[in-house]
Amino acid sequence: MKRSTLFLLACLAGSFWWLWPTERPQAPQQHSQTLANGGFRLERYSIYPLQDFSIEARVLGREDYRLGRETELSPTDLALGWGPMDDPRVLADIRISQGNRWFYWHADQLPIPRRELETHAANMHMIPANDDVARALAQVSAGEHVRLSGKLVRVEGDDGWRWVSSLTREDTGAGACELVWLESLERY
Repeated sequence: MKRSTLFLLACLAGSFWWLWPTERPQAPQQHSQTLANGGFRLERYSIYPLQDFSIEARVLGREDYRLGRETELSPTDLALGWGPMDDPRVLADIRISQGNRWFYWHADQLPIPRRELETHAANMHMIPANDDVARALAQVSAGEHVRLSGKLVRVEGDDGWRWVSSLTREDTGAGACELVWLESLERY
């Protein structure tokens, strides 16, 4: 085999080793400085609570991330469904997937009205508030029921970067995801 082929194979194997998750990622959560307007500092970010948040829902999917700036704060997205999107008969006709911080669904024929589906399911970016919550989040799997509580937040990086939660379940598309400062997670 040529050296260039061996080098290419070694690089490819190294890439798979580096990208292959050996354990689910956990974001470091050590906030120290409280800000005057109710926010707090987490490493190079300021986090501002926008409103309280709680939900009981079925986990439709989970996606762990290792790359991208958002991963520094939120290593996991949960696609959640509640109300009609928690009904196994409804879910039997819907295919769920996630990727690139988006939640996707597909159905050959919708078992419920489209708007009902859109307002009873969402992709949520989870920022674990502490190590215990991060460990609990790492154990969550699709199909389980969870009870979550915390805050919907706005994040501002020291360099001007921003990430802001949606505050309504009526929206869809870009900007419609919830960015959750996750303070409590129970599986039931």
